[in-house]
Amino acid sequence: MSILEISSLSKHYGEGTERTEVLSDVNLKVNEGEFIAIVGFSGSGKTTLISALAGLIEPDQGGVIFKGKEIDGPGPERGVVFQSYSLMPWLSVQANVALAVDSVFTSRPKAERREIADRYIEMVGLAPARDRKPAELSGGMRQRVAVARALAMQPEVLLMDEPLSALDALTRAKLQDEFAAISQKEKKTIILVTNDVDEAILLADRIIPLKPGPKATLGKEFKVDLPKQRDRAAMNSDPAFIELRAAVTEYLMEVGLERSADVERDIVLPNIVPITQAQEQPSADLPVAYQRESDSPRQERYLEFSQLKKVYPTPKGPLTVVDGFDLKVEKGEFITLIGHSGCGKSTVLSMVAGLNEITRGGIILDGTHVTKAGPDRAVVFQAPSLMPWLSAYDNVALGVDRVYPRASRAERKDVAEYYLSRVGLADSMHKMAADLSNGMKQRVGIARAFALSPKLLLLDEPFGMLDSLTRWELQDVLMDVWKRSKVTAICVTHDVDEAILLADRVVMMSNGPNARIGNIMKVDLPRPRSRKELLAHPDYYAYREELLGFLDAYEGGAHPDEEQLKSIQEKRAKRLARQHSSAVTSAA
Repeated sequence: MSILEISSLSKHYGEGTERTEVLSDVNLKVNEGEFIAIVGFSGSGKTTLISALAGLIEPDQGGVIFKGKEIDGPGPERGVVFQSYSLMPWLSVQANVALAVDSVFTSRPKAERREIADRYIEMVGLAPARDRKPAELSGGMRQRVAVARALAMQPEVLLMDEPLSALDALTRAKLQDEFAAISQKEKKTIILVTNDVDEAILLADRIIPLKPGPKATLGKEFKVDLPKQRDRAAMNSDPAFIELRAAVTEYLMEVGLERSADVERDIVLPNIVPITQAQEQPSADLPVAYQRESDSPRQERYLEFSQLKKVYPTPKGPLTVVDGFDLKVEKGEFITLIGHSGCGKSTVLSMVAGLNEITRGGIILDGTHVTKAGPDRAVVFQAPSLMPWLSAYDNVALGVDRVYPRASRAERKDVAEYYLSRVGLADSMHKMAADLSNGMKQRVGIARAFALSPKLLLLDEPFGMLDSLTRWELQDVLMDVWKRSKVTAICVTHDVDEAILLADRVVMMSNGPNARIGNIMKVDLPRPRSRKELLAHPDYYAYREELLGFLDAYEGGAHPDEEQLKSIQEKRAKRLARQHSSAVTSAA
């Protein structure tokens, strides 16, 4: 039976030349007790849709019908959880939840209202923190308060607008499991807006993409025929999950292509050499340090970490974050570093970048000890760190002018435009950085890094601030640009799929303190790679299973023994052997 219906809903903002058509002719029927996941790109109108369902904004046309009656404003029968927590900072957890309960159940006795608040605080696992204020809580705990507050109003429909997108991967996974349990226990009708396909599959009965705006509308829907409760590790081996995940991902990628208006320009990269590489006739004008640099023919041990250790002073004494990190990297190899928060991934990256002093051990790049930052190492951070008053082109040109001092102005212009074109910004390169979306800013950061022609490319969770759909696009952009240069690269990530997509080897770090390498997985999948090709490769989910198993073994600060880690590796090897044997039998 339908409890909620969206009927021909359209919404715009602004007028005249500033008018933006956000939603157009959105139609949806939601059955009682159903869990719907709406997935879409940033800026596609997902939050506008949730706000309309909550009665917080009025549509231009059409409307929202709840139990046969068109809504005309917010109501307690529709609880909302937004991405931001919106808690009263001067109130405790209990008081924040009680505030909502008291506003809805005004006629009930005080003791009963308190019991309702306490029940839902306990349901989301916050009973020990009931007297704390928001400032004393982690991001995940604050979001639990927001969920408890919405549930305590006992709504018939729960509306959730990307409630987990600002959280780290581990906290997000824990809350996803709690949402699944609450969904089963409370039997609520739930509409979840998310940009995470795995989250949608884990929780929903139906997945419905919201096509890119302007004039966004709902696209093809996907029914999730997987038994509840769903286990993310077990699903990785389920053919139905693999098929559904590929279908949803490919559909989203296809509709995403429709929104791209950028075109590549046919620019030929000039044959010029940066100062970080060998000069045929070194100029006396170049700094002595640059003249000493040479483009070595060495392939093996091009980059070497030797007994790397980092200790930070703290009020409670020295804290050893990384201890005994040993790794040899070949020239042109792409390494991804993965592990739980606090395992020292970014610390290792900052030391090789020369931005963080090494306590003990050493790093050698192409025969030279790393002691400070230099243009032979380009870094792409989570935030792109652009000069907001400069254009995208000028942000790239700043670096190009420094590392190609002997090139002509036209040649340096070609370098900057070539890489901006390669990352899909041919038509946007003269826009001010302040006017670019987060995804476009990160494209500029990638273009700037490659334009320097570095000996080593360092990426510190470069797509971590982006929604997963934009992240897919930029991962493919990165792979496309990298395959042309084959620059040696290290990327820190918490994303299992990203780690496999990018890497020749995935280096998995143990938990800190005293973190070191826990396991190294060679990714024997063909290049060039794209997300679509990986999803279709029969071996992909075996690699994914090993990474998920490794992260699970270290979850909660655990320190698994060598035998447990070896069993995870053997499980992947056996799965690959079975798949290859089956493929040979089928071919015969």
